[in-house]
Amino acid sequence: MDETSQQNHLKAYGITYWALDRQYKVSWLLNYRGGSFLMPDSEDVRRECKIRGVSFEILSDGQASAILDEISSPSQNMENVVLEKAPKIAVYTPKGKQPWDDAVTLVLTYAEIPFTPIYDEEVLSDALLLYDWLHLHHEDFSGQYGKFFGAYRNAPWYIEQKKEAEALAAKLGYSKVSEEKLAVANKIRNFVIGGGFMFAMCSATDSFDIALSAEGVDICEPMFDGDPGEPNYQAKIDYNKTLAFRDFILERNPMVYEFSDIDTTNKRSVPPDLDYFTLMEYSAKWDPIPSMLCQNHTQLVKGFMGQTTAFAADKIKSNVLVMGENKQNGEARYIHGTRGKGMFTFYGGHDPEDYQHRVGDAHTVLDLHPNSPGYRLILNNVLFPAARKKKLKT
Repeated sequence: MDETSQQNHLKAYGITYWALDRQYKVSWLLNYRGGSFLMPDSEDVRRECKIRGVSFEILSDGQASAILDEISSPSQNMENVVLEKAPKIAVYTPKGKQPWDDAVTLVLTYAEIPFTPIYDEEVLSDALLLYDWLHLHHEDFSGQYGKFFGAYRNAPWYIEQKKEAEALAAKLGYSKVSEEKLAVANKIRNFVIGGGFMFAMCSATDSFDIALSAEGVDICEPMFDGDPGEPNYQAKIDYNKTLAFRDFILERNPMVYEFSDIDTTNKRSVPPDLDYFTLMEYSAKWDPIPSMLCQNHTQLVKGFMGQTTAFAADKIKSNVLVMGENKQNGEARYIHGTRGKGMFTFYGGHDPEDYQHRVGDAHTVLDLHPNSPGYRLILNNVLFPAARKKKLKT
């Protein structure tokens, strides 16, 4: 999985998932040649790698033992993590969305990793109990329809999506979309507390925490839910209910395409050709969890925009780990934390290989980006629940 030897980093994760699904024992060799995977040699595995275009090397038992000895040495910042089972994956997405509508379904489809689309009805009926890993992407849990009102209120797709969301909320017994989305957010939070793994990108990150913090408070203006938001609702926000963020100020103007000052999109002054973020380096032996989540063939990852591009460093709770940051710009791009028995990871931006994705833009063709460092971070999170658990020391 290093930079020069692997011709398709993304599909290599699909091979690993495929092997786990067939009960092969797989080891993730953290920090060894870009975070390589070690699995038993068989004709099935070789054939699958050739079919999918994934580079592999055949090792003798002696060579494999020598590598594992090197990794186990106290002088090496490496670790051998055993992957136990193929995690059951759910993607929170409305019916009718195409695989390329968000980066995660796109890369899961490309890597040939199976997932189940679920939405509000399934979440509210406790279907999350069937899954190990849940992904949220370009969603709005605050009931403000993505804050698209200013630019797209007359667009047919916006009008139709608003109508569908209101009909679904009514069907599920809620008088407002914001109330129904809060109920969904609480179910997802409870999924994490109970031991689930939740991965969110783009606007699903900050809107999720905003919804939790505003429980029992009307923060929606009339064009969203038919009545004005509560007076002085900012003072009623409860930051103790959030997973990752604190002390944020909500954006009250419905014409502004922004939820709060968590996101740094409108405050950035980074030229696109200089927009990178750095992955943190951890002790693989002492901190295997962030080490797994940061495995890559480079520590410098190209930045990319989204409705929520990055998180203001001063809005992140002290118990949340910043794993990727642009320190010069005062922003975090990739963060991780625990709640109860479970864990969550938030990743800013919309599509790692589409710098400024806009409504209606063509989708990314991952055959053109088989070695994308930005997409590798997503797939690290997909395999992470398969690992034999070790306690985080950081």
